[in-house]
Amino acid sequence: MTSGGYDPNQYPQGGQPYGQPYPPPGQPYGQQPYGQQPNPAGGQYGQPGGQSYGQQPYGQQQPYGQDAYGQQQPFGGQQPYPGGQDPYGQQPYGQQPGFPPGAVPGDLGMRFLARLIDGVLVGIPVAIIFMFLGRGMGVQLLQGIVMFGAYVGYFVLMETSQGATIGKKLLKLRVLAPGGGQLDAATSLKRNLWSLAGIVPCLGGLVALGLGIYIAVTISQDPNGQGWHDKFAGGTQVVKG
Repeated sequence: MTSGGYDPNQYPQGGQPYGQPYPPPGQPYGQQPYGQQPNPAGGQYGQPGGQSYGQQPYGQQQPYGQDAYGQQQPFGGQQPYPGGQDPYGQQPYGQQPGFPPGAVPGDLGMRFLARLIDGVLVGIPVAIIFMFLGRGMGVQLLQGIVMFGAYVGYFVLMETSQGATIGKKLLKLRVLAPGGGQLDAATSLKRNLWSLAGIVPCLGGLVALGLGIYIAVTISQDPNGQGWHDKFAGGTQVVKG
């Protein structure tokens, strides 16, 4: 170092600091060699470590099947829908279309007891009418027609206006239409049309009894407690409450 404070070792000829290699000919002072990007403070301005936005560090790959902005469902799976709804509007397995959520089907024993109560309520006035009709083949046919008209009229009237017969009301049961609402007259008539077998002279009672047993079997075997007469009417339902 000279007396004027100048150190010839610090600033050698050409302006290159001591210990640093000279740049290649034609390259301006301070510029990186060709093919080498500057890396101030370990990266570009505003991006630590020189990592571009959205890129994984060197040597680390994106997990298979995962998006950069969110994780995808496994192959073959579907995205969940809001509220857990079925995208195709289908009912859960084992549940009939239009079956009210949370509704409990009426069990066979309660429905049978309700039918007995209704039978007594309708049968007493019908038996009184039969006392005045006398006997004979023609009278038996007339009795069958009266019995059918009384039973079907009673069930259709009560199911369409009250949603249940008196027997079902006493046992906390109600009859619903296929869509879950109240029955109309046509649907209720189809549901109780099997009672028509009772008008057949001599064998009508046995035929009606056989149909009643068959209905009981189909009710006990159906997960929703629907007998074949319910399905014949389009899917009517007897539920508790």
